[in-house]
Amino acid sequence: MAEERWSPAGVDLTTPNTARIYDYLLGGKDNYAADREVAEQLLTVIPEARAAARANHAFIGRAVRHLARQGVRQFIDVGSKLPAAGNVHEVAAAVAPDATVVFADGDPVVLVHARALLAGTERTAAVHCDLARPETLPDDPDVREHIDFTEPVAIVLDRVLHFIGDAADARRSVRRLHDALPPGGHLVFTHITQDPQPESSGDVGEVFKPTSGHFWGRTRAEIESIVEPFDLLEPGLTYTPLWRPDPGGEDVRHAERTFTLAGVGRRT
Repeated sequence: MAEERWSPAGVDLTTPNTARIYDYLLGGKDNYAADREVAEQLLTVIPEARAAARANHAFIGRAVRHLARQGVRQFIDVGSKLPAAGNVHEVAAAVAPDATVVFADGDPVVLVHARALLAGTERTAAVHCDLARPETLPDDPDVREHIDFTEPVAIVLDRVLHFIGDAADARRSVRRLHDALPPGGHLVFTHITQDPQPESSGDVGEVFKPTSGHFWGRTRAEIESIVEPFDLLEPGLTYTPLWRPDPGGEDVRHAERTFTLAGVGRRT
């Protein structure tokens, strides 16, 4: 892979970044040497990390597609990733061209990339947020400029909750998001779990230390407690490949090796 395909001005490309690590695992081009180094270290600890990233990406697509087909036209996509083929704004627009998507992240590097990549894309915006406090988004004037909270909204917390170190803080964030959403609002979430290989959780944490994110794999019971305010759609909390898989789609055998639990919750 060529070194720097595009280098946004004024940002540090020598510090690894979780969004660009994810981009590399998905086979993207918006990543740099520092990101690839961490990704390769992760693959030595969790060889399935690349497949897990693809399964995570596919789950988000299925969940957004389902909600758009159910009439949801507003999405807030929260998390350290770069807008790319098959991300929320494209999936939603393919079903509902009138869908609005606000991309929210706390990393200035990601926002520089996002705004450049979204330039010219209608009904999208990129705003700054503190990923440790996603519950602040419904009150953010930049978000409210694009999102009408009297109408159904889906908030996507893609690989966000496991970077909130205190489980009580994560529960509080989810509760406040639940209370801010109107009836018919939804939460789409993914969360790394340590259940399949608990002995590796410390090693994964060490891999991510050079990044700005601190990684907290949790058990299924802990994740269920965090998302408890929402009524989970069937099949409930499950590994990403098992959430309403497409017929003839990805292999769902050994789904636990994605190390990622996911779900879609409804605010009733």
